[in-house]
Amino acid sequence: MSEPNLLRNEIESYLKKYAINDEARYIVAPLIAKKSLEMNHLYQDLGFKSRVQMGAYMQQHFPHLAHLKPKDKLWKKFLYDSIGKVAPACATCNDQEHCFTCLIAEASA
Repeated sequence: MSEPNLLRNEIESYLKKYAINDEARYIVAPLIAKKSLEMNHLYQDLGFKSRVQMGAYMQQHFPHLAHLKPKDKLWKKFLYDSIGKVAPACATCNDQEHCFTCLIAEASA
């Protein structure tokens, strides 16, 4: 299995543990996992206009996980940190200096 597919599966499995219902488990988790591989911020790749909308969406489908996420950490960063991996987009992200505890930004400093 390719690295992107492994990452997608890990993110999906992680999200499913926190899903509030079958819709979150079988529709939303796979969608978020797939979109987490794309190269923009997760809220943008999911079609939201803001991080606030993304947070509300996650609260609706994964309330316990939303409670665990630090307020100032981005969702993609939080999810990938939670599985001990780095998101594919992080290597080329233009927002590294603003990302909460970004290891890539720290390594280049």
